[in-house]
Amino acid sequence: AAQAAGDLPQFDIQEIPITPTKHESHGDYACAIALGLAKTTAKKPRDIAEIITKHLPRSEFLVRYEIAGPGYINVFISADYLKQQVEAIIAEGENLFTLSIGSGQNAQVEFVSANPSGPVTLGHTRNAVVGDAMARLMRAAGYNVQREYYFNNAGNQMVKLGQSLQARYLQELGEVAEIPEGGYKGEYLKNVAKQLVAEKGGTWKQAGWEIFKEYAESKMFEWIKQSLDKIDIHHDAFFNEDSLFQNGAIWEVMEELDQRGYIYKAIHWHGASEEEIAESKATEPATWFRSTAFGDTKDRILVKSDGVPTYTLPDIAYHKNKLERGFDAAINVLGGDHFTEAQVVRRGILALELNPDPIHVIIIQMVHAVHIDPVTGEKVELKESKREGTFTTLDELIELTGTDPIRYYMLERSPNTQLTFDLDEAVKQTNENPVYYIQNAYVRCCGIFREAAERGISDEGADLSLLGDDELRFIRKALELGEVIESAVTNYEPHKIAHYAYDLAAVFHPIYDKVRVLHSEVPADMAKARLRFYRAAKVVFHRVLRLMGMSTPERM
Repeated sequence: AAQAAGDLPQFDIQEIPITPTKHESHGDYACAIALGLAKTTAKKPRDIAEIITKHLPRSEFLVRYEIAGPGYINVFISADYLKQQVEAIIAEGENLFTLSIGSGQNAQVEFVSANPSGPVTLGHTRNAVVGDAMARLMRAAGYNVQREYYFNNAGNQMVKLGQSLQARYLQELGEVAEIPEGGYKGEYLKNVAKQLVAEKGGTWKQAGWEIFKEYAESKMFEWIKQSLDKIDIHHDAFFNEDSLFQNGAIWEVMEELDQRGYIYKAIHWHGASEEEIAESKATEPATWFRSTAFGDTKDRILVKSDGVPTYTLPDIAYHKNKLERGFDAAINVLGGDHFTEAQVVRRGILALELNPDPIHVIIIQMVHAVHIDPVTGEKVELKESKREGTFTTLDELIELTGTDPIRYYMLERSPNTQLTFDLDEAVKQTNENPVYYIQNAYVRCCGIFREAAERGISDEGADLSLLGDDELRFIRKALELGEVIESAVTNYEPHKIAHYAYDLAAVFHPIYDKVRVLHSEVPADMAKARLRFYRAAKVVFHRVLRLMGMSTPERM
C-alpha cells in the first residue's frame, strides 16, 4: 500500500516475518521488516516503520500499532477480541486449532520399525513416542495420516533368534543345548520357551530352527503390539522387507539403476585410495551403486560378493514403493546409526529420477535411563544389550514410571540430541516434575467444575467482558497453539508441543491462584465469566495433552 501511494519506492517484497513478542509491554506480535529496508529505500528504519504503520489496515481484533526502538512495529491485539476467543475455543473443542496445511494430502509416518527379535526397548520407546507425536501433529495440521511399521523377519539375526529359542526349548525339556554364538541370551526367550512347551510338549524336539523362528517372531510381534498399546500407540500398516525380495522389487530397482548407468561390479569402489585398497579384505567383486554421482563421499555396495544384498538395496526399493503409494509426505523416524543410510537412500531415489522431496527423516539419538541405586545412593545407568538380555523393556518402564512420564520425557528433548531419562524424577508428584505440572493444570480445571456442579453454578450465558488481564494473558498463550502445531509439522520437530505444554502450564498456575471462581467475595456474574474462562482452559489443556499422547486425568 505504501508503494502504491508513492511513499516507498518499488522493490520486490520478500516474506515478512511476524513473531510473538516476549514481553507484554511490546504488544502481542512484532515485525522488524523496516530494519532491513534502509539501504533499499534510502530511508531511516524508523521512518520506514512510520510509513508502513500509516498504511496498515485497521481491524476489530487489532487495537493499535506502535513503533519501538530503531524501527520495530509492535502489534497489540484487542482485549475484546481475546475475550471472544473463549467461546471460539470452547466451540472447537477436540478439534481446537485443526489446521488446513495438509488438507487433501496423504502423509505417512514410519516409526519403531524394529525387527521382531525382542521386546520394545528403551531406544525403541523414544522412537515410538516421537513418531506417534509426529503423526498426531500432522493429523492436527489436516493431513490424512498412516502410521507404518517396517520390519525384516529374514536375515542372520532372525536365524539367531530361531536357534536361540530352539536351544531354550530343548533346555526347558531337560536337554543339553547351547545358545549359538551371537544369539539372544535374554530371559524373555526362556519365558517364550516355557509357553512353547506348554503348547507343544516335546513334539518339536527334532524340528529345525526355522519353525522356532516363526514362533518367536509371532510372539515378539504380539508382545511389541501389546507394549505399544499400553502407551496408546498403534500402527495402521506393517510392511515386511522380505516382500520386496519375494515380488522382485529390489531386482527391478537394481536393473533400473544399471540401465541409468549407476551400477558397476568391482572389488573396490572406483575412487578408492591406495590406503583403502590396502586395508580392504575384499577379494571378489561386489555390485556398487555410483552414489558419488549425487554428492556422496564414496560409492556404496548394493550386493555383496556372495550375492546377498546389503540393507541399502531394499531400503531404496521400499522408499520407491512409498512414493508410488502417493504419499505427499513420508516421514521416517530413524536411529542415529541410520543417518548415512538415509542419505544414500535419498541418492538412490534421485538416481531413479524420482522426486525425493516428500521423504523427510527425523533422527533419534541415544536414550539413557538412570536411577538411584538403592545400595550406593548414587545415580547409575541402566545398561542395554538385546542380545545379552540386559535391557529395560517398555513394559518395565511403565511399571517403574507409568505411561505419561514416558510419553513426555521421551518427547521433550529434540530427537537429534541424546536423552537422559531420570526414572526417579519422572515419578515425583511435585511441580518439579513437568508431567505433574502440566497435568495438574487440567486437573485443577476439572476440580473447579466438580465443585461448581455441586453448588449448582453454571457458566452458560457468561458475560465475558468481565474477564481481566490475567485471564487474557492465558488466552494469548492459548492462541499460540496453532503456530506451534504449524512449526512442529513444517519443521518436523514434534518436541515443540512438549515445550509449549510446559510454558502454557507456567502461565496458567499463577492465574489459577489469583483468579478465583467460587470464593464468597466473587460476584455471581464474575464467577460465571471466570468459570467460562476455565472451561476454555480445560479444552486447551485437553487438546495439548492428547497431541502428546498423554492422558487427561480429572483427579491426581
